[in-house]
Amino acid sequence: MGDMANSSIEFHPKPQQQRDVPQAGGFGCTLAELRTLMELRGAEALQKIEEAYGDVSGLCRRLKTSPTEGLADNTNDLEKRRQIYGQNFIPPKQPKTFLQLVWEALQDVTLIILEVAAIVSLGLSFYAPPGEESEACGNVSGGAEDEGEAEAGWIEGAAILLSVICVVLVTAFNDWSKEKQFRGLQSRIEQEQKFTVIRNGQLLQVPVAALVVGDIAQVKYGDLLPADGVLIQANDLKIDESSLTGESDHVRKSADKDPMLLSGTHVMEGSGRMVVTAVGVNSQTGIIFTLLGAGGEEEEKKDKKAKKQDGAVAMEMQPLKSAEGGEMEEREKKKANAPKKEKSVLQGKLTKLAVQIGKAGLVMSAITVIILVLYFVIETFVVEGRTWLAECTPVYVQYFVKFFIIGVTVLVVAVPEGLPLAVTISLAYSVKKMMKDNNLVRHLDACETMGNATAICSDKTGTLTTNRMTVVQSYLGDTHYKEIPAPSALTPKILDLLVHAISINSAYTTKILPPEKEGALPRQVGNKTECALLGFVLDLKRDFQPVREQIPEDKLYKVYTFNSVRKSMSTVIRMPDGGFRLFSKGASEILLKKCTNILNSNGELRGFRPRDRDDMVRKIIEPMACDGLRTICIAYRDFSAGQEPDWDNENEVVGDLTCIAVVGIEDPVRPEVPEAIRKCQRAGITVRMVTGDNINTARAIAAKCGIIQPGEDFLCLEGKEFNRRIRNEKGEIEQERLDKVWPKLRVLARSSPTDKHTLVKGIIDSTTGEQRQVVAVTGDGTNDGPALKKADVGFAMGIAGTDVAKEASDIILTDDNFTSIVKAVMWGRNVYDSISKFLQFQLTVNVVAVIVAFTGACITQDSPLKAVQMLWVNLIMDTFASLALATEPPTESLLLRKPYGRDKPLISRTMMKNILGHAVYQLAIIFTLLFVGELFFDIDSGRNAPLHSPPSEHYTIIFNTFVMMQLFNEINARKIHGERNVFDGIFSNPIFCTIVLGTFGIQIVIVQFGGKPFSCSPLSTEQWLWCLFVGVGELVWGQVIATIPTSQLKCLKEAGHGPGKDEMTDEELAEGEEEIDHAERELRRGQILWFRGLNRIQTQMEVVSTFKRSGSVQGAVRRRSSVLSQLHDVTNLSTPTHAILSAANPTSAAGSES
Repeated sequence: MGDMANSSIEFHPKPQQQRDVPQAGGFGCTLAELRTLMELRGAEALQKIEEAYGDVSGLCRRLKTSPTEGLADNTNDLEKRRQIYGQNFIPPKQPKTFLQLVWEALQDVTLIILEVAAIVSLGLSFYAPPGEESEACGNVSGGAEDEGEAEAGWIEGAAILLSVICVVLVTAFNDWSKEKQFRGLQSRIEQEQKFTVIRNGQLLQVPVAALVVGDIAQVKYGDLLPADGVLIQANDLKIDESSLTGESDHVRKSADKDPMLLSGTHVMEGSGRMVVTAVGVNSQTGIIFTLLGAGGEEEEKKDKKAKKQDGAVAMEMQPLKSAEGGEMEEREKKKANAPKKEKSVLQGKLTKLAVQIGKAGLVMSAITVIILVLYFVIETFVVEGRTWLAECTPVYVQYFVKFFIIGVTVLVVAVPEGLPLAVTISLAYSVKKMMKDNNLVRHLDACETMGNATAICSDKTGTLTTNRMTVVQSYLGDTHYKEIPAPSALTPKILDLLVHAISINSAYTTKILPPEKEGALPRQVGNKTECALLGFVLDLKRDFQPVREQIPEDKLYKVYTFNSVRKSMSTVIRMPDGGFRLFSKGASEILLKKCTNILNSNGELRGFRPRDRDDMVRKIIEPMACDGLRTICIAYRDFSAGQEPDWDNENEVVGDLTCIAVVGIEDPVRPEVPEAIRKCQRAGITVRMVTGDNINTARAIAAKCGIIQPGEDFLCLEGKEFNRRIRNEKGEIEQERLDKVWPKLRVLARSSPTDKHTLVKGIIDSTTGEQRQVVAVTGDGTNDGPALKKADVGFAMGIAGTDVAKEASDIILTDDNFTSIVKAVMWGRNVYDSISKFLQFQLTVNVVAVIVAFTGACITQDSPLKAVQMLWVNLIMDTFASLALATEPPTESLLLRKPYGRDKPLISRTMMKNILGHAVYQLAIIFTLLFVGELFFDIDSGRNAPLHSPPSEHYTIIFNTFVMMQLFNEINARKIHGERNVFDGIFSNPIFCTIVLGTFGIQIVIVQFGGKPFSCSPLSTEQWLWCLFVGVGELVWGQVIATIPTSQLKCLKEAGHGPGKDEMTDEELAEGEEEIDHAERELRRGQILWFRGLNRIQTQMEVVSTFKRSGSVQGAVRRRSSVLSQLHDVTNLSTPTHAILSAANPTSAAGSES
C-alpha cells in the first residue's frame, strides 16, 4: 500500500505538493492521511495502520513522538505541530453584533406601534391648514397660534422617536453585555478542562486547547476525550460512543482489536494511553461541528427553512403519549424556538404575569382611546354642531393621532417590559458573583431554581469530607493496629507482599509527590483512596516507585479496573517462574467473601472460613466503620505455571483469595460542613447522604456532619435494603412504596448510581407533600450522569469530578465543597427576592400611571402625563430600577426562611398590600394636584389646554411629583417581607445608590431645561421642595403600611402563580424529550418514524372504534387523552373539529390557552 501511494503520486500533482509541505515540517504523516485514518473503525483501521506504518509505534515514529516518553516539551516543536495539524480548538459561532441586537430590540410590538404613531404625528405637524378656515375647525389650534408655536408641533413626535431609540439602545446594550458575560463563562468552563499528557516522560495536566497531534495522552475512567487518537496500551477500556454513533452500548477498546478513540466520547471504564492523531476542526467532533456550521452563516438561512420543517421535527419528537391536542400545538411552537432546558419556574411565573398585565394594559389603553375619540367627536360635531370640512381633515386627524399616542403610552407604561430584563440582569449578576463563591453556573436558570431547593442529595467523599485520605488503622498478621505499625513489627514476607499488592494494583497515574511548600502535606495525585494506600507504604518506610519501575504498566498481564458494580480492582502479573499472581483490593465486606485463606503473624497461610469472616467483621471491620473509617481489604492469589485460567471469567479468577490485610482509611469531615448543614436545615432543606461506602462508616460520618441527630426519627439504608423496600414482587419500582421511604431517609449507603437516580426521581415525582420537591444532587463519577440530569439542579465536582459528570451538571463546584452549595441556595433565593422587589416597585408605578392616564384622559381629554414623560418614567422604572433592585447582594437572613416552592405566587399578600397601599397614596396626591393644584400653588390651570399649547407649570409639577414619589418608593421596594428598616444595607449596593442619585439628577435637568420636548416648564425652588416633600412622604407612608398586619387583609389576592399542576407535568414530559440534543434527534428520527407508523395505524383503529362506540362527543372525551394527541398527529384536524373536542373538555381548552 505504501508503494502504491507513492507510485500514484505522479498522476496527481496536487497531493504531491500537499504531501511535501508537511514533510518539509519533518513529519511522516500528512493531515489528510490522519483524517482518513480516523474515519476507519475496528479491523479496517488496524489493517490500515499495519499497511501504512507497521504498527502504532511506527505511527508514533512518523509523528516524531515516543510512546513512553511523549513529546519533548519544546515550544517551537509544539507550535510547528499546531501550524501543520491545527489547534485543538473549535471556533465558536459568531456572537450577534450590537446592530443585530438593536434590530431585535426594535421588534417589540409596543415600540413599533409607538414609532408608527410618532411618525404619523411628525408628518401631520408639518401640515398647516389654510389660515382663514381655522375658525371653522373649532377651537382646535387657537391657543397655539397666539403663542406662535405651531412650528413646535413636530417636537412631540421627534421626542417620542428619540425615547424609543433610548429604550432600544439600553435593551440592546443589556443583551450585549449578557452575551459577553455568557461567552466569558463558556471560555472559563473550557479553560477549566484539563487533560493528562506525557511530555518528557513527566505526567502533565495541560488545558485541552494545548493538546497537539503526537501528544501521548493518559485516558482514564470518566474522561471526555478531547481529541482523536490511536490506543497504544489499554486496561479493560470501555467507551460510550453514543454521542457520535447513537449506540448506547459501551464499546470495548484494545490496542489489538479496536484502537480508534474519538473525540467527544466518554470513557466509562478502565484506562489507557493514546497517541493524539487529530485535533480541533479535524477531529471527528470537529468535523461534525463544521458540518453543523458552528462558524458559518448557512445556519441563518437554514434556520428560516428549518422553522418550517421544525414544526414537523418537533412533531416527530413529541412523546407519543402527549397531552391534549390544543396544548400540543402551543408547546410545539414553544419547542421549535425553545432552548434546551425547560423554562425555569421563575420565568414561567413571570411570563404568565407579564401576559396578564399586558392584557389588562391593552384593554385600558383601548378604552382610553375610544373614550377620547367619542368625547371629541360628540363635543365637536354634536354639541357644537360643526360639519366635517375637507380642509379641516388634517387637524382632526392630528387630534386622533394625539389620542392614539396617549393610548399607546398607557399601553407602554402598562406592559412591564422590564420584567424579562430584570430576570436577566439579576441572573447574570448572580452568576458573575457566584464565580467568587466557587460556583461555576452552566445553566442560568439553575441559579434561581436553587433558591427553591427543598432537598439536597450529597455524595460523602470530597463534598462533605476533605478528600484527603490516610490509612489510620490496619489489621495485619492477626493483629489489629490502631496506628501505623513499625516496619520491624511485621514479617518481611507480609510487608513485601503488601508493598507489591499496593504499588502494582493501583493506577500508575496515582502518585504521592513531595509537598510544594516547606512543611506542607505531601501532594496526592490521582485516586484518593489509592493515594492513602501508597501513603501507607511510605509510612512503612518503603517506596512504591522502584516496584513500579521493575514492573512497568505495559508489563501488567491483565487489569480488572474499578467500577461501581465490582467495587474492587485486580491486576495480574506474570511471575518469573511462568505462573501468575493476581492482586486484588476492594470494599472489605465484598472481598472478604472471596477469601478462603489469610496470612497469619508469620506470613503463612491459614484457612479462613465463613465463621472466621463473621468474627472479623464483628471485631475488626465494624469497629473501624463506626469510627467513620472506610475499610479496604487487600488480597492476592497465585496461579501455578501450568494452570492459566480463562481471564474473561472474572468470578473464577477473582476468587479463592488470600487476605493480606484490611486497612481503615480516614477521610476527615471538612471543618465547615456541620455549620453549612445546620444552615440548610434551618432554611428548610433536607440533606441526604448517598454514598458507596459501608453503612456504619456512612452513619458515623453523617452523625459527625449533623445530617442525622440522635433522637430523630430517620432511616439509614443500604442499597439492597432500599431496593427491597421500594420494589414490588415483580421487581418494579412503586411510587407509593418509595413515598413511605424517602421522607425519613437520611443516609443511603452501598448505593449504586442507579439507586441514586431512583431516589432522585422518586423524590421529584412524589406527590405526597403539598409542594413538589425541588432536588439538588451532587455527583463526581461518570455514572452519576443520569442522576445529575434528572435532578432540578445538578452539582458536579470541579476537582474530583469526571468530565462526564460536568457535562451533565448545571453548576460546577470549583472547590468541591458543600458550603458552596449553601452559597448557591443563598444566591438563588436572592434572585427570587430581587425579582419580587422589582415587581413590587414596577407594579405600583404601572397601576398609578395607567389610572392617572386613563382618568385624566376621560375627565380632561388629555393625559396629565405626556407620552414622552411616560416613556421617561418607563425607562427609569423598567431599565434603571431593574438594574438597581436586581443587583442587591444576598444576606445570611435569606437562609432563615423556608423555600418558596414551585407554586408560590410571585406577589405575596404583603407585596400586594405594599403595591395597593402606595398606589392609593400616589393617586390621592396626583389627583389632588390635578384638580386643585393650581389653587394651591397659585398658578394657571393646565387642564383643557388646546393642541400644541406650551407646557404648563401645573402639569410639570404633577410629572415631577410623580417621579419623586417613584424614586422614594424605589427605596421602599428594597424590602418585601414587611421589614421596617428600608435603608438596611443600602450602602453595600453602590449600583443602587448611583442609579437613584443619577435618576434624580437627570430629572432636575429634564424639568428645568427639558422644555417643549418633555412638556416641562421650569419650576421654582419652592415648588421643587413641595415635590420633594411629597416624595419623602412615600417613606413615611411606607411605615404606615408596614404597621397594618397582612393577616387582617383577607381580601387581598396573590398574583403570579406558577403554571398549574397539569401544565407542569406536560412541561416535564416535554423536558425529558428536549434533553436529547440535535445530533441524537437526527439519529432517533428513524426509530421515531417507525414507531409513529405503527402508532398511526393503531390510532386510526382507535378513532374508528371510538366513533363506532359512541356517536356522541362524550365517548370521544372519555378517550381524549390517548386519542386526541394522536388524532392531532394523524389528521392535523381542521380547527373547528379541534375546537369541539377541546370544548367538550373545558379543562383542556383552558389549559391550552394559558
